[in-house]
Amino acid sequence: MKIKFIGAAREVTGSKHLITTNEGKRILLDCGMFQGKGLETDSMNRNLMFDPATIDYLILSHAHIDHSGLIPYIYKLGFRGSVICTSATRDLCAIMLADSGHIQELDNKWFNKKREKQGLKPVEPIYDELDTEKCMELFISVAFDRRFYINDKINVKFTNTGHMLGSAVVNLELLEDGKKVHLAFTGDIGRPHNRIIHPPTAFPQCDYLITESTYGDRLHPADKDTEQDLLKIVQDTCVTKAGKLIIPSFSIGRTQEIVFVLNNLFNKGLLPKIEVFVDSPLSVNATDIFRLHPECMNEEVKQVIKTDPDPFGFNSLHYIKSVEESKALNDYHNPCIIISSSGMLEAGRVKHHVANNVSNWRNTILIVGYCTPSSLGARIQEPGLRYISIFGEMHEINASIAKIEAFSGHGDYNEMKAFLSCQNKQEIKKTFLVHGEYEVQKIYAEGLKADGYQNIEIPKAGEEFVL
Repeated sequence: MKIKFIGAAREVTGSKHLITTNEGKRILLDCGMFQGKGLETDSMNRNLMFDPATIDYLILSHAHIDHSGLIPYIYKLGFRGSVICTSATRDLCAIMLADSGHIQELDNKWFNKKREKQGLKPVEPIYDELDTEKCMELFISVAFDRRFYINDKINVKFTNTGHMLGSAVVNLELLEDGKKVHLAFTGDIGRPHNRIIHPPTAFPQCDYLITESTYGDRLHPADKDTEQDLLKIVQDTCVTKAGKLIIPSFSIGRTQEIVFVLNNLFNKGLLPKIEVFVDSPLSVNATDIFRLHPECMNEEVKQVIKTDPDPFGFNSLHYIKSVEESKALNDYHNPCIIISSSGMLEAGRVKHHVANNVSNWRNTILIVGYCTPSSLGARIQEPGLRYISIFGEMHEINASIAKIEAFSGHGDYNEMKAFLSCQNKQEIKKTFLVHGEYEVQKIYAEGLKADGYQNIEIPKAGEEFVL
């Protein structure tokens, strides 16, 4: 058996890992889109390093676009195998991929206008909304903790990682030359105290481990005061300074967490009397899907539901879908909170909100999760930065730039190691670190070695290993 690391290799986006069995079956673990790479992004996404028509199965760890976003593209290029994932992941992909297809079409129109001015020929979008509709026909949903037999030599079981709704460890069992080989791919590892979904659970012993390493060099601050930290920023921005609080947030998971915390503050009578806007059609649709999967919710949410039938809604909360309503927020001059995607400020309506509000000292831009180093979300946090380019125009930074790391969906150094502790290290033949910046991965690898892990690899993009 061979495994080739194509994406999320010494970086944090574009998750794709290709397994080829001794009998020639080709299994793709994730099919993620590269994000936040500037001008490189398009060419990186188009250069797959494999022929999609030769892939037999795609096994998906979760629905985030950096793990699922190129499924419509490989469908467009001839992939007709099965996409196997959890039920919630399938439901989320149905809306997330459609949204991504819409973004590809809009971005491509803008890109082609620039090409036309340069005398260049137009290019096609990497995929469109029709491709996203058609690829959904290939999805097969599998419940957590049920072993699904792909054929007589390959089976898979999904166990919960607590990273987002439906996120899972891919536990593969393969029969190779009469011997069973167990391979575990963690996808992204969540935190032990997620505010909405079940915490991560132990996964079966593996022979080969592929695991993420995003926060492999740091610890999250204690999140016991997260509600109070958020409330303090709301008070300072919206009450003391009478400004707007802009929260760039991923539509899936992070937005629902923030809304859940605001809902709790509202129920306690602590939230100031201001309007809260969730300005993202995808967030609206995703929240509906969260309501459809109570089996994924943790005990805290179940307790809240006993007295509050909708933990994702309160009187002053407004979900916005239309472009007209979104643009109207530019002329809304009262203090308010605007939650909008994307979390790294790389696309979506939030870029417009930041562009329109970053120069006003009354306002605050609140970062609530990880941003890749090259992304706008990371650049805007640089200490002492006076100006930032958004949509090609320079904007003076007068607004406060704040951060609450406790909303991160990724486990930190200790949390990831605790998650892996269900494994007998001596039985793991090789550990591969993916989904992390290279310098961070080297630090994490040293920490794992000190804990007794052996044969740790940090694969480069395109690097192949024989197992």
